[in-house]
This record gives sequence, structure tokens and C-alpha cells, in this order.
Amino acid sequence: MAARQITRRDTAAAAREEGGGGAGTVTIPVSGMTCAACSGRVQRALEKEGGVETAAVNLMLKNATIAYDPAVTSAEKLVEVIRGTGYGADLPAQGQTAFDEQAAQDAAQAEEYRELRLKAGVSLAAALMAMIASMPLMASEAHGVHGQVSDPFMRWTMEWLSPALARIAPWLYATPTWILSYGLLVLTAGVMGWAGAHFYTRAWAAFRHHSADMNTLIAVGTGAAFAYSVAATVAPEFFLARGVRPDVYYEAVVFIIALILLGNALESRAKRQTSSALRALIDLQPKTARVLRGETEADVPVEEVRAGDVVLVRPGERVPVDGEILSGSSAVDESMLTGESVPVEKVPGDRVIGATMNRTGAFRYRATTLGSDSVLAQIVRLMREAQGTRAPIQWLADRVSAVFVPVVLQISIVAFVAWYLAADAAPGVRAFAAAVAVLIIACPCAMGLAVPTAVMVATGKGAELGLLIKGGEALQRAGDVTTVVLDKTGTITEGRPAVTDVLPVDSEIAEAELLSLVGSLEASSEHPLAEAIVRRAKEAGVTLAPAEGFQSSTGRGAAGVVGGRAVAIGNEALMADHAISVAPLADAAARLARDARTVVYVAVDGALAGVLAVADPVRESSRGAIARLQAMKLEVVMLTGDDPRTADAVARTAGVTRVVAGVLPEGKLDEIKRLQTLGEVVAMVGDGINDAPALAQADVGIAIGTGTDIAIQASDVTLMRGDLRGVVEAIALSRRTMRTMRQNLFWAFVYNVIGIPVAAGALYPVFGLLLSPVLASAAMALSSVSVVANSLRLRRFQPVH
Repeated sequence: MAARQITRRDTAAAAREEGGGGAGTVTIPVSGMTCAACSGRVQRALEKEGGVETAAVNLMLKNATIAYDPAVTSAEKLVEVIRGTGYGADLPAQGQTAFDEQAAQDAAQAEEYRELRLKAGVSLAAALMAMIASMPLMASEAHGVHGQVSDPFMRWTMEWLSPALARIAPWLYATPTWILSYGLLVLTAGVMGWAGAHFYTRAWAAFRHHSADMNTLIAVGTGAAFAYSVAATVAPEFFLARGVRPDVYYEAVVFIIALILLGNALESRAKRQTSSALRALIDLQPKTARVLRGETEADVPVEEVRAGDVVLVRPGERVPVDGEILSGSSAVDESMLTGESVPVEKVPGDRVIGATMNRTGAFRYRATTLGSDSVLAQIVRLMREAQGTRAPIQWLADRVSAVFVPVVLQISIVAFVAWYLAADAAPGVRAFAAAVAVLIIACPCAMGLAVPTAVMVATGKGAELGLLIKGGEALQRAGDVTTVVLDKTGTITEGRPAVTDVLPVDSEIAEAELLSLVGSLEASSEHPLAEAIVRRAKEAGVTLAPAEGFQSSTGRGAAGVVGGRAVAIGNEALMADHAISVAPLADAAARLARDARTVVYVAVDGALAGVLAVADPVRESSRGAIARLQAMKLEVVMLTGDDPRTADAVARTAGVTRVVAGVLPEGKLDEIKRLQTLGEVVAMVGDGINDAPALAQADVGIAIGTGTDIAIQASDVTLMRGDLRGVVEAIALSRRTMRTMRQNLFWAFVYNVIGIPVAAGALYPVFGLLLSPVLASAAMALSSVSVVANSLRLRRFQPVH
């Protein structure tokens, strides 16, 4: 894979920024799309529009996400472009949050499912009525006048059931055949005009815009069958005079429409399940919050909470909005955010996230980010944006769907002509059945759903695992990764220094006393190492006293008086400044330095008192995660700005065999480029501002969610917990998703490649088999449902650590 350097979108955005312009992005709901041909037509129209940089039309979400230059075009004009292709489009309502947009989408999907379910149920009942009414026609001596059933499958079924029906309802066989024939005509017309009306209106809209889609195939197939049947019913003598039987297809038309609607209903139900993870996230947010107003506690709708409000949370309740703890402490379950089931201890000053679960204690906190700025809203927004993107593998389905319907129409005509000329008996009937079967069995829907359904389910599953995957392109690239480059600080390591060793020089001063003296002195310092020393002293439970005469020496350390004793803490140079020999601890210091620990000497009252070792410890989970990446046949590289000795020590602890140390941000960027020129597909994992260029250059940028906003913005995948196991999960999920996409595309293509020739009669010369249009419609319905069902299997993905 080529290196992801600067995309067309990046170039255009940069040009606009230089020119003082601003980028425009809009997501427009599109109604009426039913197959890959539909979404492809909208996509091509948008891409041809001037000022459009990127356009992603999503058949699953039924929307188009467009990045455009406002100086050239506008959102209103883009709506007109979509309408010009024959589909409905309107600008989204202003001021909607991601929650509102998802709720509107859920409501639309639920209404679509209810409508399809009703139409499918009524149509199936009508189809059974049509089949029952057709049986007396087959048994009647007058069937030659009013037409008989022509679909071979339906004829066989009715011949098998007819004797039983004659015993149960003999009155039906006494009904005049002309009443049955015209009754079937009216029943079929009713089903076509109500349950199947959208097939014909959409096909007509596509025709008016010089295009064709799945609706065209259904409308032409069933419309031709119905027109033929009406002619055979109204004027049978015309057919008989020319030696052609006046056969009818009423029950076949009704069954075809019923089975396609049944497939659409099952497909709609399955598609709703693809966004279940997103709905589950939204449902976690409480509806109310307990707010302190003056001295009174009041339960108010969460929408009415304002920044600065004091919110009370009791054990077992969900945190209603984001905020910062003022008083109290607790353990909060943040698994909805991070995927980590172990509750996180929270104390005053800590941040809490809305929709997380408070487990043990009660606390009060100040509300901070609300509404669309909240963490949950941003996660929902990122997920919706990700689900609206297109994976590169989609191009194959797009190219095929662009010519699919016209090719199928031509195959149908060829099948009709071939059968009409070659059939030894009833050529017209067989030719017509073959042509209709070809039109009905062809299914561009499965191709259009193959990729977006997998993207939707995978991004939802990723969110459950604490992974925010920014779209189908990132999902596909992650599966192709061959090399994982890891930043050291904050990625492999904890990201904050900690005291690892406390070694008094002799027994005259105890470890606790040593920690009390250095902790008291360093409490006046702002140096990161000082913070680690003070934290260790507090953890040891020692008493800290105020320091007097504090003096800091840049690059050396600090000195002062604690409890009447002169204390100096720093490196060997500071000890030399105070004429203090470090020889008694030279061997211990050398050993600590070899283990990549920073050595800090302590002198008390002019004499060496001890030595401390400070290091950034390796995360507990890092070694296991790195071993898992290596087991997945991935090359793991550690990239750091630290000196080689420190880097090598960390690498040994973490299990990394390849280290690039002592590099600045530009050097990290160059190393990523070098790996890419060697043909590697590189994933970069980092958390700092200095990692942002390398994250953007890598084929897949993975940001630790505890890191800075700029690193997260530059990444393709964000890990919501500071844990390298998320990298393993992201790559494993991507690989599984790509397998699912390929399976979907394979079956979608194979279904059409095999099904269309079979429907045309390819098996008849050898096996004597001719596919019924009714069976063709059942196969068509099954193909789309099977693709969605296969994608839904991703919900059961479980990472192995």
C-alpha cells in the first residue's frame, strides 16, 4: 500500500486555508435509494459537481456526506444535484446534536420496517389467495378461454394441492371461471398499486433521469407479466387465433412482490441491528440529573443542566453529564468509554464522564462540557461519521453496479429471443418466463450492502471495545498493517516518572526519614522528577515539613533547609558543587543507570545520605500486547527521542527487539517514510504533540485516548484507554472485518454470476431445469438478507490477548 501522505482533501483544505476560505462539510439525508446502482448514481452526480472535494454516499444510512468549497458551491445546490438524480433530499435541521440525528435515523428505520412488514404480510396473504383462486382455473375445462397458470413452480404446487382444496371448498370450483380470472386481475392490480407501488414510481423516476436500478428490474419483470396476463384475460381469442395459449401470471406477480417485500423487511430489520451498539451508547445517558440549586436538591432533565451546576451522584447511579469532582470519592465504571471493566477510583479534582456508572461512593461534581461538546456526544458523532464513510474495497461494487442493470436488461432480452427461437414447445411461454426470471433474480442490493453493513457493525463493535475507528478507509488499512511503530513515553510506558528505588547510604538514616527530607524539599519544585519524589513520599505516609531557603539549580537539582537540616538533591554535578563525594554509592548508581533509571543523589548536612532512582515504568499490559502483535506476524518497532541506553532498557522490559532512539519529531517522520519506502504498511501509535506528524504520515495513525487532542485529531483510530491491548484489538477487528467484506462481495457476485445464467435457462439443455420467476424472487430476497446477516456476525467478535 502506498504511504498515506497528503490526500486530495488535505491539499484542498490547505489551499483554502492559505486563501482565507473555509471548508464546508454537510451530511444530506437521501430518500429512495434501494441498491448499489442508486447510491452509485448519486455518488457520480455529486463528484461531477464543481467545488465538491469528496462525496460519500451511504446506502445503509441513506445519506450523502460531502466536503465542498463554499466559494464554488453550496449545500442548497448540492441538495438540488441529488434531487436531479431522481431521489429525495433535504438539508438537515439546524442545531441538531449527534443524539438527535441518531434518534431521527432510528425512527425512520423503525417506520420503514413497520411499513415493509405490513406490506409483506398483506402481500403474502394476497399471494395465497391468488394461488387458491387459480386452482379451479387449472381444473376447469374452460381454462383455455380464461387462461391458466404459467409459472412452472406455481403450476406444480397447485396441482399437488388442488385435490385437497376441492374436498375442502367445492363451492370454489363451482364459481364461474370469468369471475375468478377477473378477481385475480383486480387482486394483483391492488397489490401492485399499494404494496409494490414504490417499485414502479422509483423505476419511473429513474427512467425520467435516463437511468436504471433494482426497481427497474422488478418493475419491468412484474409489469410485463401483469400486462401479458391482462391481455390473456381480456382477449383470449387473440392468442388462441395465433396458436398461443392465453396463460396468465397473476399469482406469480403477487408472489414475486410479496417475497421481495418479505426480503426487504428482513433486510430492514437486520440493518437496524447494525447500529445497535450506537443506540446502546445513547441509551446509557440518564434522562435526569440531581442538581443542587441553592440548598435544595432538584431532579431536572439532563438537557436543562448548565455549565457550573453542582450535580449529586449516589451509588448505583449513572453520571448524567461530564464534570469535575468537588467532594466525595467513588469507583466509577468507565467500560462504556474504555471497554475496561475494572472501576476507576475518583477523588476531588478528577474528571468524570457522562453516562458512566458510579459504583460505590457518593460525590458532588461541577458540570463542565455539555450537549454536543460532551464526551459521549463526540463519540456518537465520530461513530456516525465513521459509519458514513466508504472503504476503498467498495470501488469494486461501485464499478459493477454502474453497468449492472443495463447489462441485466440486455441479458433478459437475449434470453427471451433465444428461448422463443429454440424452444420446441410453448416458445412464447418459456421465453417470457426466462426473461422475467432473469430480471427478478438479478440483485444489485447485495453488492451495495456488502461493505457498508460490515463497516457499521465493526465500528459499533469497536466502540464497545473502547476503539474509535474513523471510517471504512481506516478500518481497511488497519487490516493491511505489517509494521507497528510504538512511541515510548506514554505509550509503552506509563507516561509519568515514578520513584523505583530508595537506597540510604548506611543505617544512620532510614528510608522513611530520607523520603521525608527529600519530599519536603521537592514540594517547592515544579520539576517532573520532583513531582514523582513527592508522590512517593506521600504514598509512604511520611510527614512533609516546609522547606526554607529553597534554591533550584537548572540542570543540577535543588537545595534548602528542612527541619533545621541542610538538604541537597540532584545529579553528580550538584554533589560536586557541594564538595560531596558520591563514591560510596557509585556502583549502585551505575547499576541503576544501566537499567535506564535516572539517578538522584541526596546529601544531608554536607554528607552523602542516599540515592533515589526515578524512571517511567513500563505499563503492565505492554509486554503482553507486544507479544501478541508479534504473534500476529507484525514487526514491532519502538521509536523514541530518549537516549539509546534508556530506550534499550525499556525495550528489553517490554519485549521489543527493534529500537530507533534519539530522534526528534522530524526524525520520527523520516523513519515512518523510510519504512514505507521499504514496502511496509505502517501503523504508528503515540500520544503526544510530537507524535502528530508521524501519526498523520503513517498508513494508520493510532492515538492513545489519554493523550493530547492534536494527536487524536491526527489519528485514524483512537484508543479510549491508555493500553496497547487496544492496538491488538483494532488490528484483529480490522482483519476480521475485511474477511467479512470479502465474503460479502464474493457471495454477492457469485450469486449474480450463477443465478442470472440459471434463470436464463443455462441448465435446461443438460438437466431440463428452468427456474421459476417465483423461486427467482425468493433467491433475490435471500441474497440481500444473507449479506446483512453475515456482517452481523461481527457483533460476536471477541479479542484474544
